Amino acid sequence: MGLFTGLLTLPLAPVRGTMWIAEKVAEQAEREMTSEPAIRRRLLELELRHDKGEIDDEEYEAAESALLEELMRARGA
Repeated sequence: MGLFTGLLTLPLAPVRGTMWIAEKVAEQAEREMTSEPAIRRRLLELELRHDKGEIDDEEYEAAESALLEELMRARGA
């Protein structure tokens, strides 16, 4: 980036910085949501909701299947 371009885009620096921070936060959140412990926690929460009767067998099986596939991807298998 040249001096002239740098001076012209200087007012946008706070916006670029904010966007960079937002991207990093989103990346970290994605890593945390797709980690093995997070998926296991979601499986446990799903089982608890099923046990409480908040979701029926069909919903439980569909969600469990999706979470198990996600767990396999997280493990790299």
